[in-house]
Order: sequence, then C-alpha cells, then structure tokens
Amino acid sequence: MQKVFGRPQGLTDLPFHYCPGCTHGIIHRLIGEVLEELDIIGDTIGVAPVGCAGFSLDFFACDFVGAAHGRAQAVATGIKRALPDKIVFTYQGDGDIAAIGTSHAIHVAARGEKITSIMVNNAVFGMTGGQMAPTTLTGQVTTTSPYGRDKNIFGAPIDLPQIIATMDGAAYVAAVSVDSPKNIQLAKQALKKAFKVQQAGLGFAFVSILSTCPTNWGMSPVDSLKWLQENMLPLYRMGELKVAEEVKAL
Repeated sequence: MQKVFGRPQGLTDLPFHYCPGCTHGIIHRLIGEVLEELDIIGDTIGVAPVGCAGFSLDFFACDFVGAAHGRAQAVATGIKRALPDKIVFTYQGDGDIAAIGTSHAIHVAARGEKITSIMVNNAVFGMTGGQMAPTTLTGQVTTTSPYGRDKNIFGAPIDLPQIIATMDGAAYVAAVSVDSPKNIQLAKQALKKAFKVQQAGLGFAFVSILSTCPTNWGMSPVDSLKWLQENMLPLYRMGELKVAEEVKAL
C-alpha cells in the first residue's frame, strides 16, 4: 500500500508533549518537512533557548544546541562563523527574542549574519506562567497585567518583524500564522524561503509565526484560534515584509 502521509524525517519519533491546542507542534512539523524537502537534515544545527521553545531540542532530527535565555542568536552566530558550511537556525519564543534577546535580534540583522531565525509569537511568556511580554496586546490580561496591558504605562506591543525589516543585513523577513490551513501553507512557504536564503548565503532571514497559548490565555483550543484571528491578525502586519532583490530569484 502506498504511504501518502507520515511524520517527516526532519522530526524524531518522540511524541509532542505541548499543551492541547498549542501550535508549536504544527510549526515543528513545517520545519521538519522543510528540512527533509531541502535535504539538509544532516547539515543543520538548531539553537533554542529556555522556555517552551527549549523542548524543540527533543523533536528535531538535526543537531541542536541549548542556549541561555535570549542568547540563541548569539550562539547561532558563533556556530555559523565557525562552521560556515552548516545550516544554522534559531527557534525562539516572543518572550525570548523580543525581550531579553532584543539586542541580539537587532544586531544579528544589522550585521547580516547568515542564519535563519524563527520567532513563535503567542503574546505572552509561555512556560514561566503567562506573564506580559513585549508582544502582549493592549488591554490583554496576563498574570502580570491582571487589569490588561496599559499602553500609557507599558507602551504598545512591539512588532519585531517590522523592526528587523528596516535592517540592511536582513535579506528576508516574513510574518505568518498557523491558525488555518491556508495560513499554514503560507507559513511553510515562508520557512522554506528563509532556509533557502541561508543556503544561498544571501544574509539574515527572519520568520515570525503567530501562535496560540490556550493554557495561559485561559481558553479552549478552538476559542484561542478565534481570539488570535480576531485580535492578533488585525494588529500585526502580515506577509513578506522584506524580500531583497537577490532573494526574489529563489
């Protein structure tokens, strides 16, 4: 019998143990498929910090390195410069890359480091208990903003991809979501292009992916997807935010 669907070779056989409704699993699968389709599993090194993103070390079939909170891109820079022939990517949450890791994100893009960074944006610090993150929406209730994020006190949410897109060294910047079958396909296309950019040595590639966090949002998986669609999609600018001229040929 012909096999028409299965677990991608880019993932290990270990079952995901994320919370019900969490979309980390969908994103993992997309990355696993891309690694397999580009035939780069054996040449790829991933870097993940602490938090829910740290679990990814167990699930990808490529080599992986753990980094301190917010420092995945610094570690990835060192690996890529020492091993330029390898494909190096970071897998980070928004509470990691857009908070303690902001300086690394900005300067990695400014320098045009030839790595690929993936940000999973669920608008909160996930593993640590659902605290307010730089990406938390105005008025959104979290464990550290029980009355909702007050823009007058904490400022507006940071749309990191738009900032990265202004950097000369960023060759490709995309903002996608995994809330629907259509958007999942668009997310995979963006991820594949981001890895191709690195294969071609064109510069820094960054993909931001909107994700749910039903546990810390206090919602069911279905309601969390609806909340993302009604609140996050209208706020964050989506699509390919920067495509350098040399990337268009990929």
